[in-house]
Amino acid sequence: MDNPLLHTDGLPDFDMIRPEHVEPAIRIQLAANRARLEELLSAGAATFSSLVEPIEAMQHRLQRTWSPASHLNGVVNSPALRTAYNTCLPLISEYQTELGQNETLYRAYAAILERDGRNLDGTQRKLIDNALRDFRLAGVALDADRKTRLRTLMQELAREQSRFEENVLDCANAWSRAVNDADTLRGLPSGVVARARALAEEKGIAGWLLTLDQPTYLAVLTHAEDEALRRELYTAWTTRASDRGPAAGRWDNTPVLENVLERRHEAATLLGFPHYAAFSLSTKMARSAEEVRAFLENLVEHCVPVARAELAELKRFAGRPLNAWDVPFFAERLQRQLHDISDEELRPYFPLPRVLDGLFAVAERLYGLKIRDVSGVAVWHPDVRFFEIRNALDEPLGSFFVDAYARPSKRSGAWMDECLGRLEFDQRRVLPVAYLVCNFLPPVVGRPALLTHDEVVTLFHEFGHGLHHLLTRVRYPSLAGINGVPWDAVELPSQFMENFAWNADVLRLISAHVDSRQQLPDVMIRRLLATRTFHAGLKAVRQLEFALFDLRLHSEYDPQRGSRLAQILEEVRQRVAVVPAPEFNRFAHSFGHVFAGGYAAGYYSYKWAEVLAADAFAAFEEAGVFDAAMARRFLDSILSRGGSRDALEAFVEFRGRAPDIRPLLRQFGIAA
Repeated sequence: MDNPLLHTDGLPDFDMIRPEHVEPAIRIQLAANRARLEELLSAGAATFSSLVEPIEAMQHRLQRTWSPASHLNGVVNSPALRTAYNTCLPLISEYQTELGQNETLYRAYAAILERDGRNLDGTQRKLIDNALRDFRLAGVALDADRKTRLRTLMQELAREQSRFEENVLDCANAWSRAVNDADTLRGLPSGVVARARALAEEKGIAGWLLTLDQPTYLAVLTHAEDEALRRELYTAWTTRASDRGPAAGRWDNTPVLENVLERRHEAATLLGFPHYAAFSLSTKMARSAEEVRAFLENLVEHCVPVARAELAELKRFAGRPLNAWDVPFFAERLQRQLHDISDEELRPYFPLPRVLDGLFAVAERLYGLKIRDVSGVAVWHPDVRFFEIRNALDEPLGSFFVDAYARPSKRSGAWMDECLGRLEFDQRRVLPVAYLVCNFLPPVVGRPALLTHDEVVTLFHEFGHGLHHLLTRVRYPSLAGINGVPWDAVELPSQFMENFAWNADVLRLISAHVDSRQQLPDVMIRRLLATRTFHAGLKAVRQLEFALFDLRLHSEYDPQRGSRLAQILEEVRQRVAVVPAPEFNRFAHSFGHVFAGGYAAGYYSYKWAEVLAADAFAAFEEAGVFDAAMARRFLDSILSRGGSRDALEAFVEFRGRAPDIRPLLRQFGIAA
């Protein structure tokens, strides 16, 4: 069988990849890597070019094989693909742990550093420093029994985290709400109603069909005048994969949560850490759980009083007590009253094709890039588009896929991920390729997809990650782009990019009314910009609640008492939350960032990087938002450096000083 996943030159053959290709390709690639490693280690005294570079190359090939399969599992999930993916997770986990625990390889890296360290450039030295750290974190110094136990734990964790995400996806896909009375949908945006009608027609039922995708959920919570409908969607969303709600117990993540936390804690203590948070922070900018807790508590002190005042104002406006499913609805109306503008009034001005063109124009102006649409590339869905990015000399820098719309079998949220990492050594050159994935409402017949401004900000955010990945100048994959960047710094380029979506000149560039083609009028731009600090306190405390919950869950875990998840969450909410959560709310059961993604004991990273991003953008505001010299400095110090140098040093090189929290508080509209 010809296996397209083993065609590792060029872009993946997405139109040819089938579930039955996944496991054979991974087994073949892992066997090849093991044979290559044995060959390298038997060759005698090693050098950077004779050992480290070949290992970088073989790991790059494995990533090139696995990335398309892993990506497809997230965007076109199916039972067969899920089975193949889950079969491969322990194989890859076992291989990576085996590599990290290889004492011969560890000693070879250490010898290269000791013998040749003075002759290595800064990037090469950082690569070896990181590798030696990762060997230790993989348990290279453990005895044989503990190594075996750690390998088992890593495999079990991979399976449990995948199971967590699958339960959330299955639970969401199983829910729908048929609507026969048009009055029930009163207030909903026309695009949401049209899509609900189309979904009902597809299913052969009368009326409309609402599903539990993120755009529909947010639209109902924000715009539906029918409170019962808002409560129904809120209940279904906040009880996904739990013991409560419409699917109570069917895809319950309660035991999965406990299994994940138990295994994380045991793995961390095996490696000599007091808890998983300490293990997680060993590779981040923040130095300890105590430092992170103090950082978050400082923001709590600033933000909670503001959030309380905002909620009190909202209650006065509504004229009644508010439930959690009422807050977005009345907030939208209060914002409209205060600033004379609404999401749905703005939506026709942001057709996705125009927003993309304007977003690319911003990047072109800042960094001298050329971005063009390329046809004829194999994709996994007809809606997916592909773009190539070049520099001012018309030299190729990389490329990226854009998968913009929500659909069944695609996980919710928005993300950027690596399809291919940059590699340039030993007469080989591979340019980076990225996936940019969102979940916007699809276009309806005859009209493009129309975005809210929040969705515009999301698109800018993910494109910021994409630029970080694509504009790298680092030659080694493990440090190129987003790789090797501390998790609490990796959000800096994305959150930095969000700021341009709040700039008047950029808003003119990315807007064109779907019917009249007119740019967003200046009066509407002024009103939109005035909303940036609207309910900034409420938005901040929600993120602080998530971050403190995550940190405490991983730093206070006690194997004798279990996770105490409900108790810790309640204590955090008593300290931080302003909007009371109903008893049935089970948000943790679908908290994929922490329980299925890479943010375990690291959700604080969003706020940490937000400080960096606001401070970095303040430099642009001081010099001029499109100042060429400032953009070049940001590119040289941050975007192009990947993980090749210390993140704080890189920031100080750009800003000329340590990070300052005051620009972020100004963005919130909160006095420092």
